[in-house]
Order: sequence, then C-alpha cells, then structure tokens
Amino acid sequence: MKKLVAIIFIAVSFTTSAQDKYIQGMSKGMQLWGEQKITEASNLFERIAMAEPDNWLPYYYVALVNTTASFGVKDETKLSQQLNKAKEFIDVAKNISPKNPEILIVEAMMNTAWIAFDGATYGMTLSGKNTKLYNEAIELAPNNPRVIFSRAEWDMGSAQYFGKDTTPYCKDVERAIELFATTEPKETPFYPNWGEDRAKQVLSQCKS
Repeated sequence: MKKLVAIIFIAVSFTTSAQDKYIQGMSKGMQLWGEQKITEASNLFERIAMAEPDNWLPYYYVALVNTTASFGVKDETKLSQQLNKAKEFIDVAKNISPKNPEILIVEAMMNTAWIAFDGATYGMTLSGKNTKLYNEAIELAPNNPRVIFSRAEWDMGSAQYFGKDTTPYCKDVERAIELFATTEPKETPFYPNWGEDRAKQVLSQCKS
C-alpha cells in the first residue's frame, strides 16, 4: 500500500511539474510575442508543441504568431517561410482538434495574408476557400466573437477591394464587441481571447 501511495505521489508531482513548465513556457512565449520578438516567440511555442503533442494550443500559437507577422511583409521569401511554417503547424492543430473554429480562423487569416501580398495571384484561388472556412466557423460557433469579427473584417476587405460599401458589415463588428464583453472566458489556460481591441479599432473607422 505504501508503494502504491508513493507511486501515485510521484505521478502527481511529475504531472504538476510538467504543467508548471507548460504554463511558464507559454507565458514566456506570450511575453516575447507582446514584445514583437516574433522569431523567439515562434521558436518557444514550437518547442512547447514538440513536448505537448496532444495539445493543440502551442501549435495554434506557432501558426498565429507567424501569420500575424506576415501582414505587410514585402519580401516573398520571408513571407513564404512564415506562412509555410504557419500552415505546417495549423495542420497539426487541426488533426489534434478537428472542427475547431479558432483554428479555422487562423487558417483563413493565412489565406488573407497571401491575398494581401498579391491579390491578383492569390485572390481567385483563396477567396472561395476563405468563404468556406468562415461559413464553417460560424456554423460551429455562431456566438464566438472572434469568428464573427474575423468574418466581418474579411467581408469588409473584400467589399473594399471591389469598390463596394463596407457599412453593412459594421453591425457584425458591433455584435462581436458585445460578445467580447459578455462571453465567459474559457477555463483552459491560454485559450484564444484576442480580437476585442482590433474590433473596436475597426468599429471606430465605421463611425468616422
């Protein structure tokens, strides 16, 4: 009996230690990302992902960090490196957590980064994929504020590209902001919670 108790204690201690290391590592990655140390943040999330093969979140953050850093990049080689890495890790995240609307959003953002870089080359092939991804995300999570806002921003960008009025989508941005304020945060550590500040910025442009 004493041996069994000792084994259980060791197992619990190991699990607690591993969880502490995960939380410390993820917190450090978030800090590096906030400091715009993109490569360092990406590399740290990647190391955590290798140690957490059944956890979609570190894979998700490798993809998200590299995707958001790709907007505005003019060097195609650098852009390809970042978005190819994002694609590699978001594919693994999808295998770990299928039908996850948070993952679908990042996948659509990757496509948008390519379109923003060269709309003539990538717009025709990726626009339809984005519509499909956002429709699937909305179906899975109709009250997820990131889903609603991300699709609204995509619709606005598309309307603007074709010279159409973006005003109809402002109501979706407003709804997203309301949901950001009222949606209970997930208990899972480091579950995505971004988007509110960006949504408020876009809404201010709607009203300007």
